[in-house]
Amino acid sequence: MGADRTPARTAPGLAIALLSGFAFGLAGPFAASLLAAGWSPLAVALGRLAGTAVLLVVPLAVVLARGWRPRAGHLRAVAVYGLVPLAGAQVCYFSAVGRLSVGVALLIEYTAPVLLLAWTWARTAARPRPATLLGAGLAIAGLVLVLVVGRGAAVDVVGVLWGLAAAVCLAAYFHLSAGAAGAPGVDGPPGIVLVAGGALVGSAVVVLVGVVGLLPLRATTAPIDLAGATAPWWVGVVLVAALSTTLAYLTGIAAVGRLGSRLASFVGLSEVLFAVLGAWWLVAQRPTLAQVTGGALVVGAIALIRWAEVPDGM
Repeated sequence: MGADRTPARTAPGLAIALLSGFAFGLAGPFAASLLAAGWSPLAVALGRLAGTAVLLVVPLAVVLARGWRPRAGHLRAVAVYGLVPLAGAQVCYFSAVGRLSVGVALLIEYTAPVLLLAWTWARTAARPRPATLLGAGLAIAGLVLVLVVGRGAAVDVVGVLWGLAAAVCLAAYFHLSAGAAGAPGVDGPPGIVLVAGGALVGSAVVVLVGVVGLLPLRATTAPIDLAGATAPWWVGVVLVAALSTTLAYLTGIAAVGRLGSRLASFVGLSEVLFAVLGAWWLVAQRPTLAQVTGGALVVGAIALIRWAEVPDGM
C-alpha cells in the first residue's frame, strides 16, 4: 500500500524534480552577486521575471503556431499564476527578509509542503500515512539545521506574517502547476503558456510594487563577482532568468505532473540543499557540519515520503 504503484512514471519525475530543485537552488547565489553589485531584491525579481518572459517568446509563438488556443479559465489561470506563485512569492519573501534574518524567512517559506499536506488533509479528510507525517517532521528538522536558524535569528511578527504569505504562494505554485501538468480532470494551459504568461503578469506586478514605493526598485550596471571571476551584470541576469527561473519552473511543472503536487513539494525541499552547495561553489560560503547533517535529514525525508505516498495527481 505504501509503495509507489507507478514507478515508471515517478522515477523520471524524481529526476526532473531534483533538476528543478537544482535550478531553483542556484537562484540565491546568482542573485547574491547582483545584490552585492547594488541591485535591490525587487530589481532582481524583475530581472528574473522579465528575462523569463523574453526567453519564452519564441517557444510561446511555436505553441500558438501549432494551433493551441486558450479555453475558458486559461487566461485566469495564467493571471493567478503570475500574481501568486511568481510575483507574490518573491515580493512576500523579500518583505520577510526586510524584517527577519534570511534563515528564518526561508524556513518559514519552506513550510509550504507541510501547508499543502495540511490543506489536502482538511479538504479530503484523508489522514496522511504515519510515515508521511514523520517525513514532514524530518524535513522541517533538516531545514532548521541546513539554514542554521538558531544563529542570531531575529523574529518580528509582521515579518513572520510575510513569510507565511510567501509559504502560501509557494504552496500555490505546486498546486496550480498541476493544472498545466495534465492532472486528471484538470484542463489547464501548457506549462510554457503558464510560465511565459505568468512571467509577464508577474513583471507588471513587481513594477507596480516598485512604482508605488512598497519596495525599492534599483539596478546598476556595475560588474558582478561570480565563482571568483568578474562578469558583466547581464550575465547574472541571464543566469538567474534562464536557469533559475525558466528552466526551474518548467521542470517543476513537469515534475508535478508525474509526482503530484504533494510529493513534488517535498522533493522541492532539495532546493535548499542545492542553494547551500551553490553558495559554497559560487560565493565561497562553506556549509557547516550542522548543514550537512540537515541535508541528510531532508534527503531521508524525501525518500521516506516517496516510499509512503502514492502520487496524488493534484
